Amino acid sequence: MSDDQQSCVSKLKILADASRLAIIQLLMEGPQHVYEINKVLDLEQSLLSHHLKVLRDAGFVESIRDGKAMLYSISPELLNADQQQGLNLGCCELSFTTFL
Repeated sequence: MSDDQQSCVSKLKILADASRLAIIQLLMEGPQHVYEINKVLDLEQSLLSHHLKVLRDAGFVESIRDGKAMLYSISPELLNADQQQGLNLGCCELSFTTFL
């Protein structure tokens, strides 16, 4: 398997988790604070923090401090210019037809 294929497989594995995919879907609507994400997903705080860290480390999301809270958003380089509901993973494009 080439490095490009391995990179693609790694990205898709990260998104294969239902909670991480739901987080991405929420952030496609725009930047959100952790408490806003948790209002919808109702995950334990530590589990949500873990998923956000995995997504951040993989380059799917970015975070900035907003007072005492963290504001998360989709990494701009992943946003598909042609589709508002899609992500460009480099190896493929991912489109969402339904949201939470």
